[in-house]
Amino acid sequence: MDLGTRIGKLELRNPVCLASGTCGFGGELEDFLDLRRLGGLFTKALTLEPRAGNPMPRLAETEHGLLNSIGLANPGLEVFLDELLPPLRELEIPVLVNVAGRSAADYVELARALAECRGPAGIELNVSCPNVKEGGIAFGASPGPLSKLLRQVREAWPGLLLVKMTPQVSSVAEMARLAEDCGADGLSLINTIPGMAIDPLSRRPRTVTNTSGYSGPALKPVALAQVYQAARAVRIPVVGVGGIQTAEDVVEFLLAGACAVQVGTASFRDPGIAGRILDDLARWGTEQGVSLLSELVGAVRPW
Repeated sequence: MDLGTRIGKLELRNPVCLASGTCGFGGELEDFLDLRRLGGLFTKALTLEPRAGNPMPRLAETEHGLLNSIGLANPGLEVFLDELLPPLRELEIPVLVNVAGRSAADYVELARALAECRGPAGIELNVSCPNVKEGGIAFGASPGPLSKLLRQVREAWPGLLLVKMTPQVSSVAEMARLAEDCGADGLSLINTIPGMAIDPLSRRPRTVTNTSGYSGPALKPVALAQVYQAARAVRIPVVGVGGIQTAEDVVEFLLAGACAVQVGTASFRDPGIAGRILDDLARWGTEQGVSLLSELVGAVRPW
């Protein structure tokens, strides 16, 4: 099977990418995975200034997934440009930078700075993080703030612009169309959903923010439904994210309308899993007699 795919004008050798927030800035997984084999890499969220994130405890494993309240911890733009971007340039795969901020001005300044450097194949606008008090989901959950932010970032960033969307909206189709109308070149669906776990003995929540972002296998049906709804509502490409662990999961997202996927929480359990998913996907295509991966995109047959 020819695994090649595209996110708009961006060509990927295959649809298997690493998800923002779960692979750091690439180097964290290099001992477990040949990153050059992948379709692409979406970096950890980047902000203008360094962020320590939320205090501990900020991770809690559940029976079917992971609660996180990291709070966008990252080294900031200056360290990214000086130390982290040069190794990413050497990977020879598309690297999309996930960008976040407290205000629209933060997003715009980041976009301008990244537009002036060589390396990023695109940016993924993080308007859906539930674990920060300012920015994040405050933009992505409301049409007004999202449209205003997108138009401003679109003026500052001439390249590929994806929006990482929240599932916490009344209509994902309407928000997807709004993003398209305001200049987005593509969508990433979905970010985490709110979740909670409580320690019965201490009677305290297991993360310091009480409720946290929930990801992992249990999220897949939700993500799949939102990808399906968004892909049917817009003409721009959709990248599927949420609970992907196997090649069959990838195929489901492709059939629902995604042109590519991001492997996230599964990498915490098995840091090399993206490579094995890629191998299994190629094998699946051969067994099923599928010659072009593009034949699968949006090929679901609804009842």
